[in-house]
Amino acid sequence: MNSRLSRKTSPPRRLLAGLYLVLVGWLASLSAGAEDIVLTGADDSPGVHAFATALGELRPGDTVRFQPLASLPAPSQLPARTRLILLDLPSLDWRLQDTQGPATLVLRISRLQARQRLGTTLPARLSLLWSDPPPQRQLQLTRALLPQARRVGVLYDQHSEFLLGELRQTADALGLQIISERWDNIHDSRPLQSLLKKSDVLLGLDDPDLYNPKTAKNLLLSSYARQTALIGPNAAFVKAGSLATSYSDQNDWLAILDELLDRPPATWPRAHYAEHFKVLSNPQVARSLGIEQIDEALVATQLAAGESRP
Repeated sequence: MNSRLSRKTSPPRRLLAGLYLVLVGWLASLSAGAEDIVLTGADDSPGVHAFATALGELRPGDTVRFQPLASLPAPSQLPARTRLILLDLPSLDWRLQDTQGPATLVLRISRLQARQRLGTTLPARLSLLWSDPPPQRQLQLTRALLPQARRVGVLYDQHSEFLLGELRQTADALGLQIISERWDNIHDSRPLQSLLKKSDVLLGLDDPDLYNPKTAKNLLLSSYARQTALIGPNAAFVKAGSLATSYSDQNDWLAILDELLDRPPATWPRAHYAEHFKVLSNPQVARSLGIEQIDEALVATQLAAGESRP
């Protein structure tokens, strides 16, 4: 009798043992697939820690942490499976000291900053996530808000001149004309005044030599006096008095990082414009230019739909 009972109970035991092995294997695979994601920068502030925490909440299966730049070894001494996210320029300078090291996402670097540090070459295992809005998006925004505008005025200097070629090519495809004026001395308003006379709208480049708190008053009052809208260059300028811009906020960048981290580093783009974005406008400036109330969410949706077309 006992032997018969033993034979009857052995299959369930084998089943439980099999299930246990499957469970252990599944947990081991989850552990093996987990990524070690390190955000670093010279700024060790509550805001940076909050950003890292928010990214960790999006990726509960990974280990996500902020580690101050000063506490990190040389890049080549980090484990190869580490995924690095650089939050500022000092961390980029640290990463560039070593040709070896793990795959790295450089968050919110401007085209101009990259040009100054990297020239025209891009080191291996680095993926640059541009802080600049794409030229096509800014020009499409210009067309959406000012459909009659055809001549787009652009100020530039020796640092941002390299952006003009791409901008002109993009404008040509949209039936727009780029009118450019070099502005090397911000204390001399003649280039700005000359450009305003020849342009239907101004488009601001992400060039802090030209667009900064010292130049804002002159730029905004001069364009306002001629009833010429300024598009961009960023959200801060819109709040100060330019008409509108596209921009990406913290939630947009978290979504972008989450999507990229789902992919193998070998497939990361070498350079990448933010595909998640919003539109910000200045209602008071819009009214002064005779523009109807701007539905920012609707305009952003229309721009995104246009970019997703093949």
